[in-house]
Amino acid sequence: MRLFRISTAALMILGLFSLAYAIHETIPAETQITLPGPDAPKLYEYITVSKPYTRWEMWPGKGKMYKGTQPHGDFLTTYVNDAGLTAIRKMQGAMPDGSIIAKENYGPDRKFTGLSVMYKIKGFNPAASDWFWAKYNADGKALASGRVEGCIKCHDKMKDNDRVFTGILKK
Repeated sequence: MRLFRISTAALMILGLFSLAYAIHETIPAETQITLPGPDAPKLYEYITVSKPYTRWEMWPGKGKMYKGTQPHGDFLTTYVNDAGLTAIRKMQGAMPDGSIIAKENYGPDRKFTGLSVMYKIKGFNPAASDWFWAKYNADGKALASGRVEGCIKCHDKMKDNDRVFTGILKK
């Protein structure tokens, strides 16, 4: 009888863990906290306090301090939230609304110089795949945000890849 109770308890615990995992895979964790709108200071607070980007996974296949290009920096570390990561892994071809890519920018001396962010907001800017762009200095002050012409013009080169340079989004 005791073995039966222990087995039943173990199965119930396993079932709960399985359910929690299934929910996490279906509904990314970011949906549990309200995402900010197209507002650079609120976005910065969200990705540094509410849902710190440094706890997200790095872009698959990229490590810390990989070789970068300007205007982002000589070295980069790129993080992506759960919504974006799911799209990358499933090779969906485009990031869903709510996806956030946070790219740490470093100089040639590997000193942190700022943060570049792409944040997909439904209906924000359909002509540029609804990306909200933000560039922050090392202290978190927004240097540029919104429909940033320089970002859009450069990333238009990758419009067939949802304007993302870091990696391929479709098979």
